[in-house]
Amino acid sequence: MAKVEVSQLRKTYRLGRVDVPVLKGIDFRCESGECVAILGASGSGKSTLLHLIGGLDRPDEHGGSIRVDDRDITTFGQRDLNNYRARRVGFVFQFYHLLPELTVLHNVLVAGMVRHGMGFPGKRAEITKRAHELLDVLGLSHRLAHRPAELSGGERQRVAIARALINEPDLFLADEPTGNLDQETGSKILDAIMTLRDKSRRTMILVTHDAATASRADRTVRIANGVVES
Repeated sequence: MAKVEVSQLRKTYRLGRVDVPVLKGIDFRCESGECVAILGASGSGKSTLLHLIGGLDRPDEHGGSIRVDDRDITTFGQRDLNNYRARRVGFVFQFYHLLPELTVLHNVLVAGMVRHGMGFPGKRAEITKRAHELLDVLGLSHRLAHRPAELSGGERQRVAIARALINEPDLFLADEPTGNLDQETGSKILDAIMTLRDKSRRTMILVTHDAATASRADRTVRIANGVVES
């Protein structure tokens, strides 16, 4: 499990000749084992914050700190950042980002291959066993040989959740995981996420624009116009 502490985080994007500040000095904290929802309207900066915590982007120069278990990931070189993403973070996106040519099982296994490699038979067997277990818990044991195009939206998101969890990450990050789904399917996806979270008590940060989704978390942080609302 991971503790996350963000201090005075700033992120600006360049659009043509114009600088667009997205995060304007964010302070944020998530305790080890806590589930925190980041709630805000589209364009508020919540997804940018999640991407920075996940090491998918970097803040502005001298743009604050992101401490994960007291290590500031904004100081990491590319190798350390790659290791952080592969070993400590599981990320779920709104639009799944599954590889269309791979089966359900291999979409999940690919994350384990990135972290461990699959050349050692014992490790390969261990990762494959865990993939089967995750997909079974998520109700996809009958879909292992199917490809993403053959799945419903909810099934694709379940595959993405299994892929995010295959390496048993300390930190689970979900960016609008139900935003592309109907209400009933989205509710089932949240049920699945919370069930898996209760089994491990891993730290979770969930980005959403929906108050009902945010209510499933232990605590909610609201962001508007690039700052945390008091």
